[in-house]
Amino acid sequence: MVRIGNAPGKHRNFFHKTQKKIQESCVMHKNILTKGAIGRALHYAVNQLPMIDPFFEDGRIHLDNNAIENKIRPLALGRKNFLFAGSHEGAKRIAMMYSFFASCKEADVNSYRWMTDTLNKIGNHPINKLSELLPSNFQKL
Repeated sequence: MVRIGNAPGKHRNFFHKTQKKIQESCVMHKNILTKGAIGRALHYAVNQLPMIDPFFEDGRIHLDNNAIENKIRPLALGRKNFLFAGSHEGAKRIAMMYSFFASCKEADVNSYRWMTDTLNKIGNHPINKLSELLPSNFQKL
């Protein structure tokens, strides 16, 4: 997991100096760079540089999404199961359950206990406070 928010000032200064040099280089060589695929790629990259700034502002933002990719990989296996859900609505319900169970795993919550507790409470729970029943708000194992 790559994060740059731990030393934002140091990294931000380096990034902005590098960004400035790249932009100056692209302006200086604009006629040469725009003609080929590499030139178009460099101009695209230069236009994307401002979108990197939030990584320096908030250390919670990750540079990659590998952690979530690894967590949703089992869902790809579930897609085949959705074919046998009986209907589109059935497939939606299965997907919702996969999401709940993945959330339980992420929050280190026993999914059986969470499901039992939630089903017992949901009938009398205010609809505007359903988020209180999510696995992240359930007591740990």
